Amino acid sequence: MSIRQVKNKEATKDGRSWLVDLTYRDYLGKIKRYHSKKFATRREAKDHEAEYKTQIKNMTDFSDLTFKELIDEHYKYQQDKVKSTTLYNYKNMMVYLEPLLNIKLETFNIRHYEMWRQYMNTKDISTRYKNGVYKYLKAIMNFGTKWYDLNFIKVYNKMTNFTNPNERKKEMLFYTPTEFQKFLSVEHDLKYICAFQILFYCGLRAGELRGLTWKDINFNRSNLSVNKNITKVADQSTGKPYTVSTPKTMSSYRIIPIPNFLLNDLEQLYNQCSSYYNFNDNWYVIGDVNPLSDYALRDRKTKNAFKAGVKDIRVHDFRHSCASLLIDNGANITLVAKYLGHSKIDETLNTYSHMYQNRLENIVQIIENQNDKLLENKNNVYTEPEATIINYEDLEFEDEEDDEIEEKKEDDFVL
Repeated sequence: MSIRQVKNKEATKDGRSWLVDLTYRDYLGKIKRYHSKKFATRREAKDHEAEYKTQIKNMTDFSDLTFKELIDEHYKYQQDKVKSTTLYNYKNMMVYLEPLLNIKLETFNIRHYEMWRQYMNTKDISTRYKNGVYKYLKAIMNFGTKWYDLNFIKVYNKMTNFTNPNERKKEMLFYTPTEFQKFLSVEHDLKYICAFQILFYCGLRAGELRGLTWKDINFNRSNLSVNKNITKVADQSTGKPYTVSTPKTMSSYRIIPIPNFLLNDLEQLYNQCSSYYNFNDNWYVIGDVNPLSDYALRDRKTKNAFKAGVKDIRVHDFRHSCASLLIDNGANITLVAKYLGHSKIDETLNTYSHMYQNRLENIVQIIENQNDKLLENKNNVYTEPEATIINYEDLEFEDEEDDEIEEKKEDDFVL
């Protein structure tokens, strides 16, 4: 019984002795106990019990939630668990969930989902981005199932992603080495020369380039270390218009060799920067105490392309150019994946498989050459070789030792 009366000595001075004493489970499943203040009559205590049980029901029964409330709860839950860039993407994708916001979760059905799909198909966005929002919606529903015991199974099993067989895949643009040299020939600022060379020859992402500090450049070993990323999301704690974050994935942490010509340019740039007041190795390579802005890099790239008379590609396409350069010169796909910081070789193959088409002709040529050799040997008349007399007493034998091959662990791999 949750209503009880205390003994006279436990009653208040004015005689109130009835109270509510109950236990319940919160939305996390933890047992809670509630003691009310004392009431003068049993009736007052009973009324308070009914009122409090209604509050508990509202706190533990989430079937009356709307999608907007669930989206807000999911965002708050993720704030200390994902990167700032992920939260930034969540906010951008929330806009496309607008038709679902006022729908109560207990009434959500497959017709609501199809209505939302039709709404999405009216938007001028790529199928890939639509599926990104679709994936975000499923993440919210999974969150509701896990934390609020909501049942979406009837809808979830019927949901399908977006497809568009008529949509042409965007062409992957890149510079050939000749085009890149033409592009670079119009640039005279050493800082930008180094920036575009790092993008083209080292295959860094734009955020990884902007995150490089002089501490990350090892002039003795001729390599650079990728260990951070600059995002476009403002840092609320510092007020800066960017955030210093970890690289995209664990595989994005990597050490990349620097070609000698680029190393010489970086040494010249370092000598220039080291003459500035308060310079130290924590300064950004492409910047100063702050990294170069994303806008400044894009603007410079566009102006150079116009001056050089070459196509204007995205900053990220310099990374594709690096991949093209490596693949076209026969680099091993595993090494290309590690060089670019991909977490899986499949990612590299799926992204750059079309670049390997040019090398299929070489494979066919290898097969044909091998077949020609077999036919040539088959047509030759076999003759028994003359016997050779060997005097074993004249031979000297040496002990042979097998070479030991030590495989390095993946964590110690340095390109």
